[in-house]
Amino acid sequence: MAEHRGEGQRSGMVTGMGGGMFSGMGGGQMQQKQPMLMSALKAITAATAGGSMLVLSGLTLAGTVIALTVATPLLVIFSPVLVPAAIAVALLAAGFVTSGGLGVAALSVFSWMYKYLTGKHPPGADQLEHAKARLASKARDIKESAQHRTDQVQSS
Repeated sequence: MAEHRGEGQRSGMVTGMGGGMFSGMGGGQMQQKQPMLMSALKAITAATAGGSMLVLSGLTLAGTVIALTVATPLLVIFSPVLVPAAIAVALLAAGFVTSGGLGVAALSVFSWMYKYLTGKHPPGADQLEHAKARLASKARDIKESAQHRTDQVQSS
């Protein structure tokens, strides 16, 4: 029975927001009311935000349907002009984006080459030197192998 009473005393002591101590059953009820109040406020806030977003979504849908209803006859009338114009605009945009991208790539390659040739050691220069050395080594190996085979053929 003493253990049960000790648990009740521990749970009855609650620190309030002001730093004071509430003892007894009143503090436990205060502790339970605050989370319930916060939960209710969170639920009300969520319901309000969700409801307003649902209303805005409905208004957007209604506006879209009205605009489509008004614009459909115009699109049908002007479609022989609009479809080729849209294709031409898409091709022009793709051409400009492609040429811009290739231009940036070319400038970056030229910049890298300038740095490499002037000895400023750009990123990747070590890999290039290593590849160059491996290529030269393989070329020597192939040359020696070819020379060895031609010597064998001539001596036979």
